[in-house]
Amino acid sequence: MEQTIDPTLGPVLARTGDERAVLTSFLDFHRAVLLRKLRGLSDADARRRLVPSATTLAGLVKHLTVVERNWFPTLLAPEPGDVYLTSEEDAVASFTLSDQDTIVGLIEAYERACARSRAVAASIDLDHVVPHPQLGEVSLRWILAHMIEETARHAGHADILRELTDGEAGAL
Repeated sequence: MEQTIDPTLGPVLARTGDERAVLTSFLDFHRAVLLRKLRGLSDADARRRLVPSATTLAGLVKHLTVVERNWFPTLLAPEPGDVYLTSEEDAVASFTLSDQDTIVGLIEAYERACARSRAVAASIDLDHVVPHPQLGEVSLRWILAHMIEETARHAGHADILRELTDGEAGAL
């Protein structure tokens, strides 16, 4: 019996693609999963703390927006004034919501950051190496693998938080 695979899933479509297609499709898949966890919620539900830490659905999206900016444009294609964030205070602040943060605004900011990340990554060879303030040197290949891990981990957190919020479960 032939198994049917949902062709809308980027990683499935890239299953015989080159390395870049596989890496970017998995990253884009996890980016989309994260955003699906926010859609349909009220701002109050997205801000609600459901675990002992300060982690919230809205805070996860805000954090990953900072992470996208940090790893792609700031590290790979910095502009004057860009500073790579490395401190524990920066990490905590990346999850911290302001009164002005809304689901709509957070989603738009994340989508813009991801689009910029895609553009930067597309313009650079996977073997391109840049200095990193804590790790020495990193390649774009390593950054993409790291961002898949980082985004997938937080998409998993979002999945649990969404289930605790309204019972909605599942990666898609």
